[in-house]
Parts: sequence; structure tokens; C-alpha cells
Amino acid sequence: MCQLLGMNCNTPTDVRFSFSGFAQRAGNTGDHTDGWGIAFFEEKGLRHFVDHQRAVTSPVAQLIREYPIKSCNVIAHIRKATQGVTSLQNCHPFVRELWGRNWVFAHNGDLKAYAPKLHSHFRPIGDTDSERAFCWIMQELWKSHAGLPSIEELTHTLRDLAARIAPHGTFNFLLSNGEALWAHATTALCYTERRHPFPQAQLADEDLSVDFAHETTPNDRVAIIVTAPLTKNEEWTHFKTGELKVFVNGSCLSQPA
Repeated sequence: MCQLLGMNCNTPTDVRFSFSGFAQRAGNTGDHTDGWGIAFFEEKGLRHFVDHQRAVTSPVAQLIREYPIKSCNVIAHIRKATQGVTSLQNCHPFVRELWGRNWVFAHNGDLKAYAPKLHSHFRPIGDTDSERAFCWIMQELWKSHAGLPSIEELTHTLRDLAARIAPHGTFNFLLSNGEALWAHATTALCYTERRHPFPQAQLADEDLSVDFAHETTPNDRVAIIVTAPLTKNEEWTHFKTGELKVFVNGSCLSQPA
């Protein structure tokens, strides 16, 4: 299946270190070679890059590793196809507009017998179960709220929607509207929170380390969410099955069950 990477921060931060290790899983330390993508929020704007080539050799991925794009919310995905052909339109993350904001979604898993009724303007362009699920989530959010609700209200609604999709199979996903980042797990997902005093981190997939104390200020907070731990020497918290978490300003918010 695919792998996910998300970053949520309280100040614009570049994701090059984490993305460098993550991309190694697309041909070097893993076989997720059926395309990749990444999206960076900059206020209401969005930089969105996808490529059907594998991330470890893609020239576009090389650009991302070298270009210090700074963002408070980032979602990246490397694909190992279970449904849909290897093509640009099937590369995650997917993007839709709702309530005047960009929404970005990426999924790791395989949904069986999943054919929701879709109407309005939320329809898939490709032929993956992932994009169908995203379109349905956007449709149901639009139906449930007259306008952009609070993060707390959105989290409550998303928890209900995820529980309705998850019985169809594996449903690990990342979702962001630039204000927060939501993460849901049925199998594999974990996170770490980086804050002062910042450690020196060593990638698990590549011989590369960075001393974050030299790259940050004492007020910075960064949350990294990923399918499997990216570093050897940081503490990673694993999601429970069926758990949905929301990250705001680099911290995981406590939510009612």
C-alpha cells in the first residue's frame, strides 16, 4: 500500500529533511514506486506537485528536496497502487475547493465494495477508491455545515464520516484546509512533536541528520505525521485503530472520544 507524510507547524517551516527520508521509500528502502505528490499551504494559497514517476528519481521530487518551501501545513504521499492505473490523475494528494478554501487529501489503504453516491461538484477525475472517498467526504461536509465550521465541529463531523468509510477496508488518511491537519488511522500511522529544546535527528531511511536547535527558535513547534517512523532517535506515538487526531500550530489537540 501507499505511505503518508504530513507536517503541521506554528510558523512556516520547510519539510526538506523529512521529505528526503520519506522519498527513499519510493524505490530505495521501499517499493512505493507508482507515483507521488506533495502539497504546501501558504495562507489560502497552495503549491501542489504530483508526478507518476517514483519519488526517489523524479526530477520534480529533486526540486522539492532542494527548494526550501516554507509552510504551516504539508501533505505528501508515495503510491503503491492497489486500485487505479499508474497515471498522473491518480497521484495523491488530491485537491478540492470548499467554502472558499483549498482542501488536500491523501489516503493509504484499500477500500472494497466502496461506491458512494456522489452529486454536486465533488466528482473524481481519476479511478481510485481514495479520490472517491475524498469526494464523498467533501460532499458530506458541505451537506453538514452551512459554512466553514470551527476546527472542533469539523473534527466531530470527520470522526463520524471516517467511521462510515472504514468498514470498507484500510482507511489511513491525511486531510488539511490550511488551518489544521486531520489524521485518521485504521492500521499504521504515527507522529512526533518537535519543540524546544530541539534534538539532533537521524533519518531511518538515509544517512542524514540535522540539529534542529540550529534551524529553529525556542517558540517553534512542529508535528510530523507519517506511516512509519522517519527517524531513529525521536519518540514516535502510534495511532490506535480507528483514531482520528487533529493538529493545530504544531501540536496534537486533545479531542473527546
